[in-house]
Amino acid sequence: MSAHRGQFVWYELMTTDVERAKTFYGDVVGWGNEDASHPGMNYTLFTFDNVHVAGLMTLPEEARKIGVPPSWIGYVAVDDVDESTNLAKAQGGTIHVPPRDIPNVGRFSVIADPQGASLALFKSKDAGSTPPTKFGERGHVGWHELMAEDWQKAFDFYQQMFGWQKADAVDMGQMGTYQLFSAGAHPIGGMFSKPPTVPMPFWMFYFDVDAVDPAAERVKKGGGQVLMGSMEVPGGRWIVQCMDPAGALFALLGSKT
Repeated sequence: MSAHRGQFVWYELMTTDVERAKTFYGDVVGWGNEDASHPGMNYTLFTFDNVHVAGLMTLPEEARKIGVPPSWIGYVAVDDVDESTNLAKAQGGTIHVPPRDIPNVGRFSVIADPQGASLALFKSKDAGSTPPTKFGERGHVGWHELMAEDWQKAFDFYQQMFGWQKADAVDMGQMGTYQLFSAGAHPIGGMFSKPPTVPMPFWMFYFDVDAVDPAAERVKKGGGQVLMGSMEVPGGRWIVQCMDPAGALFALLGSKT
């Protein structure tokens, strides 16, 4: 079994304006970018301190036609993409992209859980490779959050898929329980049942910055929107939830000022 099974190992933004996304996330999070295109596909890598953090590509035409908005997607490591894709389907999930190879990189598929939140499954071609991202460090992803229809049913699905374990549960009053989950020793995210105002379940990714208030100003200046925050969370850190200029949702995590 892979040591990385159940870990988020990659993140990707599919958008309608790649050039604007490069500038926007460069200003807001401090990312550089590197061209990684290959024949038939343009692809950009977001970088921080010369480490690859995430990918950036144009939202595919077929996705646009069925109304898929610009969005971030996370890739979770599995031992066998085909087997895990079949397991997702057997548990009531949907297969958006059947298993396929990325030349010299690995194999992936894109699924949605039974409640409709999308994720990608990934197996690296190099069995010994480590996740390229540094979880919880500045310039990298620091939290993964699922807004579910029913978090308990969602957790059961992901536990079957990835072996995730329950960590602490936080009572959010009228908003119900916020259930932290881990993939190994430490919590890597949380899930809760979304309020009715959120139209459908989705995964939100939090990017680590020095301070969220100045970053929120950069979001607005760059043509994005701040949807919520700044708000203090357990552990003394602060968050803001945002929308980029093309409409993709993301969040920021850090000190307040």
